[in-house]
Amino acid sequence: MSEAAPRILVIKLGALGDFVQAMGPAAAIRAHHKGARITLLTSVPLAAFARKAPYFDEVWVDERPGLMAPRAILALRRRLRGAGFARVYDLQTSDRSSAYFRLMGPGRRPEWSGIAAGASHPHNNPGRDRMHTLDRQTEQLRRAGIAEVPPPDLSWAAAEIAPFRLPPAFALLVPGGAAHRPEKRWPVERYAALALRLAAAGEAPVVIGGAAERPLGAMIAAAAPGARDLTGQTSLGEVVGLGLAARRAIGNDTGPMHLLAVAGCPVTVLYSAASDPALTAPRGPDVTILRRADLADLPVEEVAATLRMG
Repeated sequence: MSEAAPRILVIKLGALGDFVQAMGPAAAIRAHHKGARITLLTSVPLAAFARKAPYFDEVWVDERPGLMAPRAILALRRRLRGAGFARVYDLQTSDRSSAYFRLMGPGRRPEWSGIAAGASHPHNNPGRDRMHTLDRQTEQLRRAGIAEVPPPDLSWAAAEIAPFRLPPAFALLVPGGAAHRPEKRWPVERYAALALRLAAAGEAPVVIGGAAERPLGAMIAAAAPGARDLTGQTSLGEVVGLGLAARRAIGNDTGPMHLLAVAGCPVTVLYSAASDPALTAPRGPDVTILRRADLADLPVEEVAATLRMG
């Protein structure tokens, strides 16, 4: 790549599900800017995963400096201004990412696709906050001159799952989610009951999640002896690999469900009133959404009916 190649910055911070949904737009940006050097600015938890993606030449970590850290803010400003970016695609479109537009002044700023005041390619649709993330970003890029945005693809991310030695027929259970949002979780006892049904139908229940969800995995495995507990043991790439091989997956509104849906795994995603699937639901070839204002009111029978067991 030539040193004179134009430089492009993509900003995508946020959570895992948001990042997964930005992979279609990232592919579109890569295709549109052939020969450019593309940098991603992202958050610490996503950086290692992002470095495996074929859409970026380099990944910067946003340390999220606050107002009480003026030296860190000035260092970020120097880095952003010194990189010589020709265009910025702000896929985060938050107050923080918009502030980075102001941080790159005064004087001539790069072209900017986002919602920052003064952006050269503003996404100023007044209904943008009522659009699904993928639809909103597709429209944003269209206004910046990128006509085609493919669905997210994670084929580059899939890791080998043979070391887990799983049976040929297995289903994934994802009982966790953000610790500070317990209202987004279906009761763990219901997952245990569902695990028993899966095992009886000849599909081994496999529980996945982060290290913080190990107590949930242990509870399900104890209640359903046929279950495998892999909580705290899988990388993001291995979750994608599991999604390629699993018969189906059931889980809450949480990041791994986006990985599984994009991998092509048939998924049933459970929503409470705490989030709106019309705005954030995973998209993939086989996605079923079940919703109750309070997930405690969602019976096991209704979830099991979406699984086409037997």
